[in-house]
Amino acid sequence: MVITRATEYAVRTVIFLAQQPKNEIVLKKDICRTQEVTPAFLTKILQPLIKVGIVTSQRGVGGGFLLARDPNEITLLDILQAEEGQLKLNHCLVDTDVCHRDAYCSAHEVWHEAQTEMAQVLNRYSIADLVKRQDEKLNFLKNKAS
Repeated sequence: MVITRATEYAVRTVIFLAQQPKNEIVLKKDICRTQEVTPAFLTKILQPLIKVGIVTSQRGVGGGFLLARDPNEITLLDILQAEEGQLKLNHCLVDTDVCHRDAYCSAHEVWHEAQTEMAQVLNRYSIADLVKRQDEKLNFLKNKAS
């Protein structure tokens, strides 16, 4: 399983918004420039995030985007599910009528365990955690270069 480019850019954009001063509206052009994304693609990736209440938008002169929730309350799982829907590793985990082997299939149990573990890991990391990690890595690289 590979996450989509939209999800990758959505995570990067939410991290970028979390790095801005609280309640500060960020212009679309600034997000596009810093995240190296086209305006059309940014609109596409932000729509699901707005729909689920992770990001909010302000229209008109001085309009743009900002986080609708505290970065401590937004997880990687929230963003992944906003962009891609419920996390499901196999069709048999989506619909029990897809496969008649669920009652005895040993792979079904593994798919379920892997899906549960992955969801737990993604849910463990908030955007605030990722901002902190990124700052630490950038400081390390900066000090290493000096």
